Amino acid sequence: MVDNRQPIISVENVTKVFSSGVFFRTLTTAVRGVSFAMYPGTVLSLIGESGSGKTTMGRMILKLLRPTAGRILFHGRDLATIRTKAERREFYRRVQGIFQDPFSSFNPLFRVDRVFDLVFDVFFPDTPAAERAARTREALLQVNLNPERTLAHFPHQLSGGQLQRLLIARALLLNAEILVADELISMLDASTRMGILNLLVDICRSTGMSVLFITHDLALGYYVSDYTMIMHQGRLVEQGATAEVYHHPVHPYTKMLFRSVPDIGRRWDPQEKFVPEAVNREIAEFYAANRGQGMVQVSPDHAVLMSLE
Repeated sequence: MVDNRQPIISVENVTKVFSSGVFFRTLTTAVRGVSFAMYPGTVLSLIGESGSGKTTMGRMILKLLRPTAGRILFHGRDLATIRTKAERREFYRRVQGIFQDPFSSFNPLFRVDRVFDLVFDVFFPDTPAAERAARTREALLQVNLNPERTLAHFPHQLSGGQLQRLLIARALLLNAEILVADELISMLDASTRMGILNLLVDICRSTGMSVLFITHDLALGYYVSDYTMIMHQGRLVEQGATAEVYHHPVHPYTKMLFRSVPDIGRRWDPQEKFVPEAVNREIAEFYAANRGQGMVQVSPDHAVLMSLE
């Protein structure tokens, strides 16, 4: 990604390995040598199938998991060095996450007004009550929620879309710089999805917040993102400006993803089948033909993993 600004987040050759078992340890590599940067006011889509490592990557940026190798920098500082309670609190004020199930992010015993009051108790304890109320109201209005109709409710009395808007409002209240949105709208109905996506983009543009949009949906990634990263088996196989990746895909896995999207102008063939072995063979042949090239910049805003060696 070509940008003269300083990145907020820099991911440098990050690998994450999980181990399981007591007597016979099994190692599973979820993320392999991933590098990218997040800049102010941009939306990055991290796209991949289930098990590709995209959620693990998001959790490492949120400091919920620690990289096995490589490092993640926040304004130039390694996340591994953020250790004290005060440092962690400041980090989580500036880096927020929203996950697939919004109900899991709320205490069911607390009304919405109490939830927002806790934000002030933890991060801005000296804020007077009147200012708390005014700032909370402003944040709710920014995400198109009526404060009078929302603050007195418990989480179970609100819809999934309303809860996701509340989480975005919380990030606004904290003046967050990074928002990791992991399958943000996958539990929402179609009519609600576009409203949340448009809200996310508008806030990104108006506040300078950077969003990592983790999804398996190619159409949503295209709609919302400035920059797209395709993940396969823990590796970034293709990344670049969204228009470049979508209109000029190079990696066979990226091409396979686009072929799998239904096309209204193409007649459906009932004999057509997805054969994983054929895709894996195509990828292996691609890597063998480009042995030794590694990650190649095919254009100023487009990079492709040409080989594993």
